[in-house]
Amino acid sequence: MAWNSTSSRTNHGPVRALIVVGTTLSVLAQAQTGAVGVVAVTPVEMKWSSQGGLAAPGMEQLNLVGDPAKPGPYTLRLKFPKGFKIAPHTHPDSREVTILSGIFATGYGEKFDAANLKVLPAGSFYTEPANVPHYIEIKEDVELQVSGMGPSGRIFVSPPDGPK
Repeated sequence: MAWNSTSSRTNHGPVRALIVVGTTLSVLAQAQTGAVGVVAVTPVEMKWSSQGGLAAPGMEQLNLVGDPAKPGPYTLRLKFPKGFKIAPHTHPDSREVTILSGIFATGYGEKFDAANLKVLPAGSFYTEPANVPHYIEIKEDVELQVSGMGPSGRIFVSPPDGPK
């Protein structure tokens, strides 16, 4: 049996086209989401600020990746002093939170209810789904890390009583 090179060839044109389209879409997606290059910082190199898109008076914010006020992924850290409370509020984006140190308490709902606070020690993780009212109380000085997709912000369910 003779081998016929034309009959055994596979048409790779469509496969190549799909690879090119997929690669192009991946590059465009990274550009639109603000994909980040290499980041490697030590705690000493981190510059905390008492002013930030999510920092309220009495707390500090550190943007590690991205900017929560702008479109795209972000990761930031927040520090809260013991006794700090934030009234029920929402965020326009879904967020993932890891408690790095201290004791943090959070509850879900439109009214602050201390009986429904979930106490989360260092090493705990929780989520803040977009537009779901929640509130917090700091039981012990806390540092946490938050990741989400901006733009983010904080919208109080009702005007808070005083600064927080």
